[in-house]
Amino acid sequence: MSEIKKLLGRRIQEIRKAQKIKQEKLAELINIAPRNMSNIETGRTFPAPENIEKIANVLGVKIKDLFDFDHQQDNEELLDGIISRIKVLKRDKLQDFYKIIRSLTD
Repeated sequence: MSEIKKLLGRRIQEIRKAQKIKQEKLAELINIAPRNMSNIETGRTFPAPENIEKIANVLGVKIKDLFDFDHQQDNEELLDGIISRIKVLKRDKLQDFYKIIRSLTD
């Protein structure tokens, strides 16, 4: 399976679930079979360009937002990104960041 198909499918599913839209309803709204919507979300198939546009419209997002995969990185990539961002923080911001992380993990 292509990585882009999996990432796009996960992203569509993530946005759809955040909006509490059932998969079957999204399929109906963009006029495809529920099985096809399932195949898109699981990364088995890539949606046709016109369906990408329909999905974005129904979900109320820009097309580019469907391709925002930064947060779907593996743990190592996420940690590298976090570390690179906090390394440049000044002490007061670093302390704030520490408090936030500590509160989330306690």
